[in-house]
Amino acid sequence: MRYKAAIITISDKGSCGERVDTSGPALRDMLKSEFDVGEIVIIPDEVDIIAGTIRQQVDELGTDLIITNGGTGLSKRDVTPEATRMVIEKDLPGFAEVMRAESYKITPTAVISRAICGIRKESIIINLPGSPKAATECLGFIKDALQHALEKLKGSTVDCAR
Repeated sequence: MRYKAAIITISDKGSCGERVDTSGPALRDMLKSEFDVGEIVIIPDEVDIIAGTIRQQVDELGTDLIITNGGTGLSKRDVTPEATRMVIEKDLPGFAEVMRAESYKITPTAVISRAICGIRKESIIINLPGSPKAATECLGFIKDALQHALEKLKGSTVDCAR
């Protein structure tokens, strides 16, 4: 089954046209062979806007997989994890743990990522870093588990061991 995916780029500069989003298109390219990816939404680093956009994707549009990129660092404007926590119903810590562990093998600063992952209704929300390199690397570390995770979330009784 092909699931519906959305990419939300979180960037103050990108949302007002001061920076070209290259992370969103790179992530779409990685997902498009397995997911139906809609248009990339670019929004500012505002908790209420981020949370509202995720809610809309899940509650109104029925999106199965929401990928955010940006806003996972330590600056005062990095609020994506806080917004995501407002809307998820369950944590999926394994995805974030793998992303940080594998990223750390490439760059020691990966440990400062505050990205979280979780579930809202029957949808998975994944926070990725904002840089194209880090975002695509992190998605690459977890991509193979996404289809199975969505199948389980939507009620599949197939064993996890394949």
